[in-house]
Amino acid sequence: MDLEEDLSLIIGKNNTGKTSILLALEKFLSQTERNNFSFDDFNIEFKKEISRLIDSDEEVLEDKYDRLGIKLRLFIQYTETDNLSNVSRVMMDLDPNNNVIVLGFEYSMDFNGCSSLKKDYAEFKSTEKIKKEAKPDYSIRSVYDFLRLHQTNYFKINKRSFEYDPTSQLANEEVSIDLEKEKISISDIINFKYISAKRDVANKDVDKTLSGQTSRIYRRTETSDDQNQAVEDFKDKLSETDSHLSGIYKALFEDIVKKVRDFGGIKINESEIEIISTLQHRELLEGNTTVVYKHDEGNHLPEHYNGLGYMNLISMIFEIEILVNEFKREKDKKPADINLLFIEEPEAHTHPQMQYIFIKNIKSLLGEGIKREDGENRNLQYIISTHSACILSDSDFGDIKYLKKESGSGIIAKNLKALESEYKEETAQYQFLKQYLTISRAEIFFADKAILIEGDTERILIPTLMRKIDIEEKKKYEVSGERDKCLPLLSQNISVIEVGAYSQIFEKFIEFLGIKSLIITDIDAVMVTGQDEKGKDIINACRVSEGTSSSNSALNHFFSDKSWYDLIDSPIESRMILLGEASVLISYQSSQNGYHGRSVEDAFISLNIDFVKEKRSEFRGLKNIKYLDDPAKDPYDLAHDCVNKKTHFALDILYHSNEELSNWEIPDYIKEGLLWLKKD
Repeated sequence: MDLEEDLSLIIGKNNTGKTSILLALEKFLSQTERNNFSFDDFNIEFKKEISRLIDSDEEVLEDKYDRLGIKLRLFIQYTETDNLSNVSRVMMDLDPNNNVIVLGFEYSMDFNGCSSLKKDYAEFKSTEKIKKEAKPDYSIRSVYDFLRLHQTNYFKINKRSFEYDPTSQLANEEVSIDLEKEKISISDIINFKYISAKRDVANKDVDKTLSGQTSRIYRRTETSDDQNQAVEDFKDKLSETDSHLSGIYKALFEDIVKKVRDFGGIKINESEIEIISTLQHRELLEGNTTVVYKHDEGNHLPEHYNGLGYMNLISMIFEIEILVNEFKREKDKKPADINLLFIEEPEAHTHPQMQYIFIKNIKSLLGEGIKREDGENRNLQYIISTHSACILSDSDFGDIKYLKKESGSGIIAKNLKALESEYKEETAQYQFLKQYLTISRAEIFFADKAILIEGDTERILIPTLMRKIDIEEKKKYEVSGERDKCLPLLSQNISVIEVGAYSQIFEKFIEFLGIKSLIITDIDAVMVTGQDEKGKDIINACRVSEGTSSSNSALNHFFSDKSWYDLIDSPIESRMILLGEASVLISYQSSQNGYHGRSVEDAFISLNIDFVKEKRSEFRGLKNIKYLDDPAKDPYDLAHDCVNKKTHFALDILYHSNEELSNWEIPDYIKEGLLWLKKD
């Protein structure tokens, strides 16, 4: 994953590794007892691999053994203007054309560790077997249970600097230095901090999260010169208060002091106790600073009186202030070369408007970097992981890192700006895509599947069509007694986006996302009706039965090799295409009950003419309703002459549906498409 110079926005569906990235960075770069690795940090496949290796009789050979574990590689690029004093000890190549350092971190088991584990577990199993023979109900524990208890005996953390190969742009892991053996600390090279999604914010009257953060801000400020004068003024004022309070304490505790003196036989001026005021500036803020909300003069409300979203936002700003001051370090110590801040899911508890505000302002808040009065300033790189379409929609396309599952490769990170080169010959298309996705339909980035629709009618109807299919499928399986192996459509993570006649523009984008997609569009039959005065063909819309071609640019793009007659007669199987790893079905009208629709409206009318006639007096989206009784008018005529407004017609269908949605039918081309999408 490439990081930008300032903000990198990590997005992706659930379980694509956003939190794993944070945990790997935290455990390797902020190594403390609290951050030690546990057995559950290994993924399921890796656990199975260890189990197969350790619990088998097969001998492990040293020359064929590869260290097993979790590995992190950091590629650091430097320039001629950078101060190399900290990184000089980890540089493996002085070639001026090679300006990349590779730091490697591992939590792994070497060959000796593997051999020991195999031997120890075999002994453990035989002991457990004896116990089982003594107690037949005794259960022998697995490798997993054994490792949970003894994992640290076999897995160790290893930190190295590797040689970088500019040709392959990979680390040469045969050439390295051991950072721990050489006693090289990386704390001055890279400083990592994070704000977790699990923030301690609650609007309960016992919660003092914000108030507690103010004392932490003070502690960090006190160690820098940023507010030196304010800090000194604060301490001076406390000294004055100490003198004043000490006089009060003398009178307040006079009796008890006298009793101690009389009881203990203490001589005057010898070990005589005195109670004085010693206000400590840190502790004073710790227990006595309160954040309140000021509404007007004289009206203050406690911090827990506000909503979680607002408290979360304030808490994040406080936390960022604390961490930026920690990045600055004390005035006698320089900041690290690389300062990396990870903010996990800042959208927690916040409503959409606050999410927009956050992402709009975060660059200005953190873009100043780490500024110190002594001139030792550093850039601040920050990563934000998010599930929020609101945050994404207001972000720069070039900042986005998309995590996706790819067969055979696990999870890969893709730079969204790489799409620009894919669209290099179609710059206008790329600009359209970029604008459309960030303004209108950013939720597609988090979807498992997508439906691309043409117009308003489909946009209004699709959710209800999905519900109708779910109802019908549930009944079908109840009758058969079988179990539906697929989730209902409305329970799946499906994004519906309206693309008009531009679904072909999304071709490279769907391939980039790699998600199963359904494109619902119209066949748009046309025929040549003559020529104009310049000899150019005049093309007009017509019935499918009269048509000679389609005016639909998407169909002409995806099926450029098909004739008109192939297009109208093609079964659903031949309407499927593969875009990289993404299966895509382009669904358009097909012949049904002897009629081939041109649009969603005439396809619906042909199938549901009795429903439309029955409700015609109540339909707000119809005109010329007398035509419905004219046998000379076919569904094409009725859609053209009777549908007044397409959106109103779609809403009429929904409004006059019965509870089970059983008083009308879905056109086959949409139904087949949705059933195809429903399957995994």
